Amino acid sequence: MAFDSLSSRLQMGLRRITGKGKLNENDIDEMLKEVRLSLLEADVNYKVVKKFLANIKEQALGEKIMKGLNPGQQVVKIVREELKRTLGDEVSDLNIKQSGMTVCMAVGLQGAGKTTAVGKMALFYRKKLKKKPMLIAADIYRPAAVDQLVTLGKSIGVPVFEMGTKVSAEKIVTEGLKKAKEEGCDLVFIDTAGRLQIDEALMKELQNVKDIAHPDEILLTVDAMAGQDAVNVALSFHAQLAITGIILTKLDGDTRGGAALSIKEMTGIPIKIMSTGEKLDAMEIFYPDRLADRILGMGDVLSLIDTVTENIDEDEMKSMAEKMMSSSYNYNDLLKQFKMIKRMGSLSKIFGFLPGMGQMKAAMNNMDDKALDKIEAIIYSMTEQERKHPELIDKDFKRRDRIAKGSGRSIQEINRLRTTLEQMKKTMKQMNNMDDNEKQRMANQMKTGNYSGLAQGQKVKKGKGKGKGGFRY
Repeated sequence: MAFDSLSSRLQMGLRRITGKGKLNENDIDEMLKEVRLSLLEADVNYKVVKKFLANIKEQALGEKIMKGLNPGQQVVKIVREELKRTLGDEVSDLNIKQSGMTVCMAVGLQGAGKTTAVGKMALFYRKKLKKKPMLIAADIYRPAAVDQLVTLGKSIGVPVFEMGTKVSAEKIVTEGLKKAKEEGCDLVFIDTAGRLQIDEALMKELQNVKDIAHPDEILLTVDAMAGQDAVNVALSFHAQLAITGIILTKLDGDTRGGAALSIKEMTGIPIKIMSTGEKLDAMEIFYPDRLADRILGMGDVLSLIDTVTENIDEDEMKSMAEKMMSSSYNYNDLLKQFKMIKRMGSLSKIFGFLPGMGQMKAAMNNMDDKALDKIEAIIYSMTEQERKHPELIDKDFKRRDRIAKGSGRSIQEINRLRTTLEQMKKTMKQMNNMDDNEKQRMANQMKTGNYSGLAQGQKVKKGKGKGKGGFRY
């Protein structure tokens, strides 16, 4: 994620104050110094940094905070709220009509990811709102831009209107909109041309396309790697075209994230969409509060829930939960569970949503998603009886040897899979035996509202207590 470095530095600064019973002005200044360095290193605009720190200091030095209970926790909350405000405060989804055709025009510099972004949005809103989208290929200058969009359209099952590169963009858009109406499409994304830098010819063409299409949204695609330079790009496009929203791309890369923290504050244009990976389903609506929580290491459970509900049927989840709580959980069920996980995206993405996982970023980034494929190969090498009755494998080395050879894996990997299945069954049994108070205490540990605990990276520890499940909090 683009904010890894910023996230770790911010959390380091906040640890200076969390857990302290009393705070003084020197404590606040030391914390703000660390926050300032983290923001400048992330290439956040200096004016944004200055305002950000001033707002935090004004609130943090208030009498209610300094003399209140758990002042460190309250200051962390102030930082979170200010971070959320800087990112945009309110969520701003695309302005999509309930009836009739919605037209969205994607603009931006060359290389920012416009073409991929329009494909992702078409897939996302078809799935989310059951829309019938169409893509219009109006970039007639970049080599293979039209071919790229056509290929994207085929891969996601969305029609693409194109007239090659010998016809003007204005003509393509005019005919494309007519075709969309004829086909009954109610959501159109126009992929326009970009340049390596802003020039008069580019802006003139984009203005002409805007006058023809009368778009409901004019979306500027901004590369997260651009840092605070994105502000100047946004201001230039906004002056000519009245941009309605930002698409922030390449947030999965090793970038500093300064664009996201500068652009809304400096331009007033809301970030509406963010691209979080190379895959076509790696796109999210931009939620400022959720991103603020991720940056501060508080997780993003709501986005995780969204990811689960978008990819897994409710009845399927209920059936799996009941199976996991039963004593008959077997390799067939484990296989189904892994397939569900794969539908949600990479392992590092899924675990990145969880509170407290910021401390394990390096390990998460090294997670091998092919590990699930290897496990699937092992399970597919079992007979149907072995999958249904795991004890058959436990009791017979010859079976394990045959499965290892059939899957191309080692005996040690087969044994690790057996251990994983047994641990999952044991954990589910322990959770099933917990009383309501114990379950509530566990739930409270995971709430993102527990700012001080999460900022310090506290975890639920396994203890030697005599309570059911053997957990202490």
